[in-house]
Amino acid sequence: MHVVIGIITRNRANVVTKAIESALAQDFPNTRVVVFDDASTDETAELSKRYPSVAWRRSSHVQGYLALRNLLMKESAADFFCSLDDDAWFLSDDVLSAGVSYLAQHDSVAALAYDIVSPDKPDVRPRLSPFPINIFIGCGHLLRLRPVRKAGYYIAGPGWYGGEEKDLCIRLLDSGHQVMKLPGVHVWHDKTTIARDQRVQYSSGVANDLALTLRRTPIGVLPIALAGKVFQHLGFALRNRLLPSCFNGFRLFFGHLGELWHSRRPVKLATLRTYRRLSRANS
Repeated sequence: MHVVIGIITRNRANVVTKAIESALAQDFPNTRVVVFDDASTDETAELSKRYPSVAWRRSSHVQGYLALRNLLMKESAADFFCSLDDDAWFLSDDVLSAGVSYLAQHDSVAALAYDIVSPDKPDVRPRLSPFPINIFIGCGHLLRLRPVRKAGYYIAGPGWYGGEEKDLCIRLLDSGHQVMKLPGVHVWHDKTTIARDQRVQYSSGVANDLALTLRRTPIGVLPIALAGKVFQHLGFALRNRLLPSCFNGFRLFFGHLGELWHSRRPVKLATLRTYRRLSRANS
């Protein structure tokens, strides 16, 4: 069994080194660490001299983390793909081997979520039995590549950020696979704001959430589902003083409505019910 750890980075030369070093410290033997520089304009390219055992890739133009994650997965002959954000790192040297060991014994599991800790949720917990969940957090996760290929990898929304993990998990669930969590096997996510505009990110997330609803919801319940999403986002935006960003997200969604409609591939209603049940169980 072989694993690729993919780290997508842009303009975070002072941040990404912790991710790289934690990836290199993993004790699973058949591991290849790849850093994909998404056209950085800082000193990121110079880091390759410090880490000669890492495979370095560089894009000549900005493509975004989603396209580069997909590219690494499509090009890889490995069994598993571990995605690690450039501002995240493994908290122990057996995070990867613990995940691979579990996936090797459970062929029905297509995606494995690690236990994410961060500045706002710093508490670690002991390792417990894995349990089914509805979605993994993208900053640190492990994918079985065979079902991910069949599902069509990550699918981009009208925005540059948000919703891609949910969309992939729904499609994996619809194909009969499971998403599991390894409690106590930790990845730290520093949530740095370098090279990131939070309000633009929120607008993107709103647009992508509406796009996902349009693409995956069966036609019989689609009007109710879309209306519910609109009111949900408006309520959140009102409470958090984000109405302009929310409306920008609506405009972005409606600006791509035609192409989104043609990309509709609804899942089974039972899949959406399973997704919601797992969401409630783990909230």
